[in-house]
Amino acid sequence: MASTSARAVLFTGAAGLGLSLLSALPAGAHPIGGGGVLAGLAHPLSGLDHLLLLVGVGAAAATIDAALLRWALGGALVGAVFGSLGGSLPAAETLAALAVSLVGLLLLVGRNGRASALPGGLLVSAAVAVHAMLHGQEAPAQALWWLGSGLASVAVLLGSWVLLRRLGAVWTSRLAVGLCLAGGALALIPAL
Repeated sequence: MASTSARAVLFTGAAGLGLSLLSALPAGAHPIGGGGVLAGLAHPLSGLDHLLLLVGVGAAAATIDAALLRWALGGALVGAVFGSLGGSLPAAETLAALAVSLVGLLLLVGRNGRASALPGGLLVSAAVAVHAMLHGQEAPAQALWWLGSGLASVAVLLGSWVLLRRLGAVWTSRLAVGLCLAGGALALIPAL
């Protein structure tokens, strides 16, 4: 019988794939470049902010609590719906980049069991919601693109979850520091 963590990951993966038609939309920092499954599959791998956020959330779920995957899914849905309805935030691109740093900080705090699931869940949900809001603002009409993007997003998220569960705390710490620095750099690049 599967453990609770494994069931949470499987549930989140399946739900994420189903909801990807609503929530896995591209941020303005890396345009779509067309529709279709292949363009959708390429999106999470070509948008650095998207890729880093997915890896960070997967790592946080592996380090702190697998329930963070459900928080991320909720944030993705809320953010995508908000963005598709015309909602926006000031400096949203900068906030999306800084969200990568926040997930890195969460990893630094949570790597030794010092973070609890509720504050971590709220932070992950907010970080993903900001990013998904940007996706919702630029949603393509092609369902196949959304399906491809959702498949790739779930694969990266779950792949990072599995990998970080197997690697030691040293790798989690290195990833956390890298995410903190990368998010800050991505936030500063437009200002240069």
